[in-house]
Amino acid sequence: MAASVCHLPVFIFFLALLPGTTPLQASQTWTLLKVQQLLNRPPVLSHWRRTTDFCGGGGTVAPSASIVCYGDTVTQLHVAGAAQGAPPLPLNFSIGALVTTLSRLPDLKVLTLSGLGLWGPLPGKLERLAALEIVNMSGNYLYGPIPRGLSRLRSLQTLILDDNMIGGEVPGWIGTALPSLAVLSLRNNSLSGTVPGSLGSAPSLRSLVLASNNISGNLPDMRGLANLQVLDVGGNSLGPAFPRLGRKVASVVLSRNRFGGGLPAAELSSFYLLERLDVSRNSFVGPFPPALLSLPNLRYLSIAGNRFTGTLSDKVPCGDNLQLVDLSSNLLSGSAPGCLRPDGKTETVVLSSENCLDRGDGSQHPSPFCQNQALAVGIVSPRERKKIGRQAGFIAGIVMAVLVAVSLVGAMAFFAVRKMTMEGAKTRPSAPLVDEQSSSSAYPSKLFADARYISQTVKLGALGIPPYRSFSLVELEAATNNFANSCLLGQDSYGEMYLGKLGNGAPVTIRSLKVKRNQSSQSFNRHIETISRLRHRHLVSALGHCFEYDLDDSTVTQLYLVFEYVQNGNLRSRISQGTEGRKLSWGQRISAAIGVAKGIQFLHGGIIPGLFGNNLRINNILLDQNHVAKIGSYNIPILGEAAKYEQGGAGSKHQTDSTTLGDKIDLFDFGVILLELVSGKPITSIYEVEIMKELLLWAMAEEDRARRRSFVDPAVNKTCSEESLRTVMEICLGCLAKEAVHRPSVEDVLWNLQFATQVQDDWEGEIWSGDGSPVSSRVTRSSRFSR
Repeated sequence: MAASVCHLPVFIFFLALLPGTTPLQASQTWTLLKVQQLLNRPPVLSHWRRTTDFCGGGGTVAPSASIVCYGDTVTQLHVAGAAQGAPPLPLNFSIGALVTTLSRLPDLKVLTLSGLGLWGPLPGKLERLAALEIVNMSGNYLYGPIPRGLSRLRSLQTLILDDNMIGGEVPGWIGTALPSLAVLSLRNNSLSGTVPGSLGSAPSLRSLVLASNNISGNLPDMRGLANLQVLDVGGNSLGPAFPRLGRKVASVVLSRNRFGGGLPAAELSSFYLLERLDVSRNSFVGPFPPALLSLPNLRYLSIAGNRFTGTLSDKVPCGDNLQLVDLSSNLLSGSAPGCLRPDGKTETVVLSSENCLDRGDGSQHPSPFCQNQALAVGIVSPRERKKIGRQAGFIAGIVMAVLVAVSLVGAMAFFAVRKMTMEGAKTRPSAPLVDEQSSSSAYPSKLFADARYISQTVKLGALGIPPYRSFSLVELEAATNNFANSCLLGQDSYGEMYLGKLGNGAPVTIRSLKVKRNQSSQSFNRHIETISRLRHRHLVSALGHCFEYDLDDSTVTQLYLVFEYVQNGNLRSRISQGTEGRKLSWGQRISAAIGVAKGIQFLHGGIIPGLFGNNLRINNILLDQNHVAKIGSYNIPILGEAAKYEQGGAGSKHQTDSTTLGDKIDLFDFGVILLELVSGKPITSIYEVEIMKELLLWAMAEEDRARRRSFVDPAVNKTCSEESLRTVMEICLGCLAKEAVHRPSVEDVLWNLQFATQVQDDWEGEIWSGDGSPVSSRVTRSSRFSR
């Protein structure tokens, strides 16, 4: 007993040395609770209370929130939102106030505030947290340049600002003022300019990630970075020179840039620690160095989408760690190395389509194709070049002669037709646009003009859509397997939505609507007549209807509306939620916007009476297999009437407003859609609309290209012309005007969007004609759907 008592003080002494066993200072407890308040009390911090033992583990809910203390002070604070990010915090949020509050944690070394909806310029006040070693503020809405104040964080080792809206250039001081910086990650922002040379002399840099920005020019010489292991600059405009790197590098990603020339085979062959090399989607030419395949640690190699040439041999050896090799879309010939064949290394995934290899499976081009393409990119001997030049001159002479002859014939035909037309015009009296004598006083000439316009709109819009008809209940039951739950797409207060397949194999969506017994047959007929006219290229069009009757009194108890099925996802899935390679290009986004505007125009003026207050949302804009945008949910008259019955005849807010505001309601919703098309950020609440609108106003406040580009989705930042972008931004701001009377008409919107498309096409055409690789431009242009 005495011995145990003697050891007790020793135990207490060691217990006192353990971190986290001392209660947190009261002032720092207050600071943490203030941070919780400033972050709008996110769910991951819902367990924080005044009585929480923060240093004893009470403030930790792994992996979303954690606090680490040393003694009675906080040294690490981690707060991470959902993986998909959070909407912007309310308008009263202040990033400056948050940093000022955090400065009351003087010993804070690690700070993580990711995916929480922070917005505002990245604050230079972070310099007040002088002890910071690791900062992660990724997945927010931070904008503006990287502030100079961060250069005073002399102990900073890791800076992660991925998935924000940071603009400007990578600052030159970042490689010299932060001697301990080991990890710099600025992925998916709006950075522009060039990479500063100072980064080539950052003594501690191990990982440099600048992917998915708008950075251009050559990378600085990095052979002096003895510790560099990871370089990821994919998705920029860098090049054309291949970067000079140290031999300890393990991962190099240069994909989707403008690198060209040949690969430095001798240099790459000495990278014995290299595990990942991705140079896909560039402009590399020349022989592919097969020695890359035998690098001992290489796991992933992609050279896809270049113009590499050469004849591969089945004798080429491979490294033991290869897991994926992508050789596709090059100009390679010969046989795939034996170590890459299924009978060689079965665990290695090999992609080699669109070359000229001896595979015999239909995935390759014929051998002459690769030879001709190699000549086209300039990989020819001097003798061959002279021969090609003589042939080209002869062919050009023939083409010019033919063009001159065609021009002369065309000119003669033009003047002959013009003369005949002028003579005919002299003999015919001019006719009025509308016959005043035959028009009734009850129907003025404008109504006849509108009727002709509407008729033309309906005919053109319904092109390619099956005729509207009446369906039998037996047909719909067969199409949905008797309305099985497996066919149910969703339901709301009006009824259910089913996916069905008609007898001819055509997929359809079937909406089942419950009917009020006090609705008259005259009301049904009026609604069906209107619904039957809801047929347009940019609407999910009505195909027909079906009535279900009560057998006792023959009243209608259920109405089924049949619509076309659009099966290529919604617009949001190809913009803010799109995966790499599936996001729409800038041209496709404008075309989708034009399609939506044309759909709105039809709803407002293509039928009588027009439909307003259609509650347009980007996730209700569907895309067909040709990327044609279709409005998938609109104000079907019978639903509006049902809503009146539900609300005692008061009607919905949209219906009430539509009487006085007309098309302006839908124009505001259209502005929100444009906001997401431009920024690439999902917008799901009115708070987010206001915040993103403020950011857009900031981006447009001055004639500053960098500020404008900082707002744009990085996925399209490099591929949109300045004039096209500015036009769409101005339309967006106009549609989001607070006063409805200040919003443009749908006709004005259409005109400006079509202008944005025209200048974009001209800009792409200039690039296509001046770029040395027309293949990429041709792909972009062919993917543009018709308008």
